[in-house]
Formats: sequence, C-alpha cells, structure tokens
Amino acid sequence: MRDPGFWWRGRSRAAELLSPFAYVYGLVATARLARPGASVGIKILCVGNLTVGGAGKTPLALALASWLREAGEAPFFLTRGYGGRLRGPIRVDPQRHTADEVGDEPLLLARVAPTIVARDRLAGARTAREGGASVVVMDDGFQNPSLHKDFSVLTIDATRGIGNGRVFPAGPLRAPVAPQLERADALVVIGTGTGAAAPAREAARRNVPLFTGSLEPDPERLAMLRGKPLLAFAGIGNPDKFFATLAGAGLDLRIRRAFDDHARYGTRAVRDLLAVAEAQRLVLVTTEKDMMRLAGEPASAALARQAQVLPVRLMLSETAEFRRLTFDRLGIARDAPDRNGPSSRGTPRATGPNA
Repeated sequence: MRDPGFWWRGRSRAAELLSPFAYVYGLVATARLARPGASVGIKILCVGNLTVGGAGKTPLALALASWLREAGEAPFFLTRGYGGRLRGPIRVDPQRHTADEVGDEPLLLARVAPTIVARDRLAGARTAREGGASVVVMDDGFQNPSLHKDFSVLTIDATRGIGNGRVFPAGPLRAPVAPQLERADALVVIGTGTGAAAPAREAARRNVPLFTGSLEPDPERLAMLRGKPLLAFAGIGNPDKFFATLAGAGLDLRIRRAFDDHARYGTRAVRDLLAVAEAQRLVLVTTEKDMMRLAGEPASAALARQAQVLPVRLMLSETAEFRRLTFDRLGIARDAPDRNGPSSRGTPRATGPNA
C-alpha cells in the first residue's frame, strides 16, 4: 500500500472526513506510549519513526549496531518482520530464509548482526538475550509498549516531514508529535528541506537532542552507474527519496517506477520492467531492500539477475556527539576495546535501504 497523497499536502476534504478516526487513534496511541514496558535484563535501543513510511530508521539502526560491535558489545536486531509470514520468534538465516518468510528488512539487518523476527517484541527480546545479545537494537517498535526502552531515537525525513500534521488515518503521524517526543531521547533529521521544522522546534522545547544526517550512495556502485541511462524502480516507504538520491548524484535517470512499500514483484510487473529496459536500452537499478524481495521469488528471478543495486549509507553530521549520547544512555564505556580489532572512530559504513 502506498501513502495517500493527501497526507503530504495541506488541508484536504479526505483528511477532514477522517479526523474523528484520527482523534480516536491518537488517544489510543498516546495511552499506549504511556504504558510501562517490561525489562528483559539487557539494554534495549529503539529506532523508530514519527510517521508512517520511510524516514531512514533502518540505515540508522545499522550504524548503531556497527558502533556497538566496535565497542565490544554483542548487538542483536529485533524487528517485527513486516511483509513476512513467520510470526517468530525466529533467528533470521539469510542463506535459508526469504523475504516472503521474514520480510525484506530483516535480511538486510542480518548481514550486520544477528536478527530476531518476532511479532511479540517481548518474546523476541528474550530470544535475543538467550542467544547471547548484550544489547537489542529494535528496528521500529517505538510505539509498541511491551518492552522497556533504555534509549529511543526517532527519525524524520527532512523533505516530507510530518506532512499535514495529522494522526493516522487522516495523516502520516503514528501518534501526536508531543507525546512521541516526550518519550524520545534523540531526534534525527535525515536529508535536506524544511519539513522537519515543527518537530525540531518541539524537540528543542522538550530538550530532546537534535541530530542531522544524510543518506549517501555507495561511491563504487555510483561510479559503475555513471553515464548509463537508467530505469529506476522501488517498492519502499518513500520511493521518491531513492529517485532523488539518483538524480542528486548526477545520474542519467530516464524512467522512474514507484511500487507499494514491501511490494511483491509479480510476473506482469517483472515483464513490463524488463521489456521497457530492453526496448529503450536502459539499465535497471533498485534498492537493496527491493533486491531482497526480488532474489527470493522465482517470478522475479530474471529481474534480480539484470537489476543493479545502489546501496546507501547514513552519514551523521554530529557523529561523535551522537555516539557519546548513545553509549552514555546505555551505560557502555565509550573507549571500550573492540574484541575484533582496533575501533574505528568515524561514522561506520553501514548500508541500508533508501527508505
């Protein structure tokens, strides 16, 4: 399902009609945020979104896990596994599991650290602890009250921001801004634009630290695509962000095809993309997240073989400050030695979906 267009505009008839439902949803969401979560005996770090849709939380979660590993911790990812059919708790095996089973994002996360998929977050955290985790990094789940979070970070896209400022289903907010920020330890604005101005002001009013970052394409893959005519396609929370990344890098973007978030590429879509690319002699390019779904489905195997992937990585402007805050809140020594070798002091090269 793609976000309704009226979410990202000003006043609209649709938003007005849905406002009673949004009011009730906001009350329920606020009440859930206030509920105390259970502790499982290890630290819980949560990365969430203020809004529905892609804002960059997965690349941030990947970066945080990389920092934790550098500090000698044993981070495990915990995710719901949206789009997958297995309820869990289950430890993701990228060599065995498919996106249809566990979702696309868990397959990406499992490249960096052990990953648990669980609809029941509390049971998932316990599974991670039993598996040897010293810290759980939750990719999403900020609004889920079942677990006590020791450090919670909210992300927001600087271009789209909070859209019309309304709560679901009248708008993209998962809960009203104020109660979300009241329970956040940091706000990370990703990208450029003025869309995040209002929540940034609210964060400042509540003394919530504000950080900024950008999603930057992998330079080696970028060089491989430069000078080639491209057909870009994406089925992520915000496909336009991926297209903007390509265009902003100066690539020759001829055609853009946006699909629903977590879309399954059926036979018709695959044939269409391949036919257009062949007829116009275009190079197909997509996101890592999309490739996780393409590669695991027989119907899309041909598209997976032909499409190029452009990974992105999160670059924070205040890396040292954010790392210091994270480690302080989790009670981790910032100068702890890396069990696997010398610690890197820069921003980790953690790639993730442009979502």
